[in-house]
Amino acid sequence: MSVIYVESRVLNHPRTRTLLERIGQHKTIIECDHYREIFNRKSQSFRIQKQHPALILAEKPSSRVLPTPPGFGIGGQKNYYFSHLLNCPYDCRYCFLQGMYQSAHYVLFVNYEDFQSDIVTVLEEHQDEVVTFFSGYDSDSLAFNPNTQFIENFIPFFEKHPRALLELRTKSANVKSLLNCQPIQNAVVAFSMTPDSISRQVEHRVPKLSQRLKAMKQLQVAGWRIGLRFDPLIYTDNFQALYDQLLTDIFSSIDSSLVHSVSTGLLRFPEKMYQKITAMYPKDKLLAHPLEVNKKIVSYSKAREIDMLNSFHKKIAQYVPDTSIFKCSAD
Repeated sequence: MSVIYVESRVLNHPRTRTLLERIGQHKTIIECDHYREIFNRKSQSFRIQKQHPALILAEKPSSRVLPTPPGFGIGGQKNYYFSHLLNCPYDCRYCFLQGMYQSAHYVLFVNYEDFQSDIVTVLEEHQDEVVTFFSGYDSDSLAFNPNTQFIENFIPFFEKHPRALLELRTKSANVKSLLNCQPIQNAVVAFSMTPDSISRQVEHRVPKLSQRLKAMKQLQVAGWRIGLRFDPLIYTDNFQALYDQLLTDIFSSIDSSLVHSVSTGLLRFPEKMYQKITAMYPKDKLLAHPLEVNKKIVSYSKAREIDMLNSFHKKIAQYVPDTSIFKCSAD
């Protein structure tokens, strides 16, 4: 990352100044009026930018905390998400971000206090109820933390608001910031997991399974609540054997009785997004696997999806109770 763009209105923001002091040396700093000038520019190549992304520091003026899509949750009735960062350092072939955004540049919204104020407003709208807030929808919650200092700013905030449950969704093994914090009971560190052989093929730059298992164990021993996210489940000819081995590896490393929640999701793309992604990777094996179009959604056949979910549920239920297992789906 050799170039950092900075919106004029956040040029003197304390978080901007601190970040530039920490990582701005030997970088080209370019001032801009609005991040969309760079991020939404036409005729950009996501694939080329992914090799050398820039960082854009910006302000998120509105729409900071939003309701989750239907079917997205881990048991709570009130579910919201917020994105302090757009785009991810990992390069997963199934990731919807590459089909949704024109650019692979990172956008960091530095006005954390406004996000926190909006979270408080949502809590006030739901008096006496637990509200779940998901982080990691448009990025990875932990992977970029050495630059964003997200954990250092938001864990103390959520500690003050026990009715707010925070999910930190991640594929990262970068858990040092959490280990340096006192664990809080209203946060779940939710690891996205895929069998190692599949991960090596379709989850580029993601830490090895062994590294993530080590990170999960460290966090659990330290007192953090752990969640497991199998989203998406990815079909292969030896699907059941690979996922059975994955679960064996996971529960040989962590205490199943202390797992907060498990969620599963299916590989699905809006049809136009699928066309855009396959144009980027015309020879990719994951995307070449037989998929079907149903109501403008590209996915596995219904029969295959049911078989995958049933076989996986049967196995995971040997480790955690049904009440802790959730299917995340638009259905």
